[in-house]
Amino acid sequence: MISESFSASRRDALRLLAGGAAAGLAAGLPASPASAAARTWRVTGSGATSLKPFDDTLKSFMQARTIPHASLAVVRKGKLVLARGYNWTADTSFSAGPTSLFRIASLSKPITAAAVLKLVQDGKLSLTAKVAPLLGLSTAADPRLASVTVTHLLQHLGGWDSEVSGDPMFSDRTIAAKFGVPLPVTQAHIIQYVTGRKLDHAPGTTYAYSNYGYLLLQKVIEKASGVSYASYVQSKILTPLKIKRMTLGRTAKSLRKSGEVPYFSKYTGTSVIDTSGSVLPYPYGGFNLENMAAHGGWLATAVDLAKFTTLFDAAGVLTSASISKAFAKPSIGINSNGWYYGLGWQVRPVTGGRNTWHTGSLAGTSTLMVRRYDGLSWVVLFDQRDDASGLGYGDIDSLLHTAANSVKSWPTTDLFSTYGL
Repeated sequence: MISESFSASRRDALRLLAGGAAAGLAAGLPASPASAAARTWRVTGSGATSLKPFDDTLKSFMQARTIPHASLAVVRKGKLVLARGYNWTADTSFSAGPTSLFRIASLSKPITAAAVLKLVQDGKLSLTAKVAPLLGLSTAADPRLASVTVTHLLQHLGGWDSEVSGDPMFSDRTIAAKFGVPLPVTQAHIIQYVTGRKLDHAPGTTYAYSNYGYLLLQKVIEKASGVSYASYVQSKILTPLKIKRMTLGRTAKSLRKSGEVPYFSKYTGTSVIDTSGSVLPYPYGGFNLENMAAHGGWLATAVDLAKFTTLFDAAGVLTSASISKAFAKPSIGINSNGWYYGLGWQVRPVTGGRNTWHTGSLAGTSTLMVRRYDGLSWVVLFDQRDDASGLGYGDIDSLLHTAANSVKSWPTTDLFSTYGL
């Protein structure tokens, strides 16, 4: 399955990377990408000469995998010190820059978690609230559903396991057949389908990454706030940070936003966004991005996400208490690999503090957001996650830690204002 619901072994490999002590997913329009020989390397944006290790890393990484477009933003001690767009393509009709919009896939989860924390902080929601009664979900298929809390959803402890029963966010045809409805299925259909099945684990006992759990968090946010998910996130989380470009993405190529990158994959799929039966490039109809809003649907620029990471550096939009909750250990503790999933963030305790991060992966999209113990943060966004090279895309994690560690002199200027932030 070409989806974010990839194997446990690959997911664990990606997550182990962001964090060792001090150090730390292609071509999808219908035609094949131009040969590497026809491509040219173009860099846009701002960055001091001393930060050349980042530029060199992106160049070698992208050229080895024939990735057409990327964007990278680096923050040091709250200041934006590098904002770049990288292009390795023969097509000059589009050039990625620091403010190009990318699908960010699961980097949407920390954003959703921040919205939940804000609701809790404002007294409109409790982390211990039971989700089934809050959303009016039937517990007939499995009485254990009644004990699932908001915290369980945030920490992937709700009891759904895509490795056991599949990821319902990528089960559009199965769900449509179940209810005798035409494609596209709705979020309500997905919830009805999952609610009618037994849980894979007792709630609170087993970490199992669940996109579906974050779909339910979207509904929790809407119930508690009285407004749409996107409206709440934009008004209460993004606007206070001066972030105005972020928006929910659309699946169809024809609905691509102004300034949004094209997406590339070597895979195709039969459309799940209409009844046409058309075979499309996977990023443009092999999955339904609109249904993935809270777990994988946002579009963002690298600089905007870099600004978002500063939300967790000090009290502001979120109080110190709320920030502490985001990174607190779950009831099941730290896993055997030395990390745990907090509220929307993966967390690794290291000497001197903690590294926190999240990865994102969809056909046509590979993303990474890292907050390091020493005040460094970065966001890297690619418009491809597969290619003929067979090389790993998760490798960018350790490579960026290496680049950061090799910088001898850091600029003191702050580029955030250059981008309206």
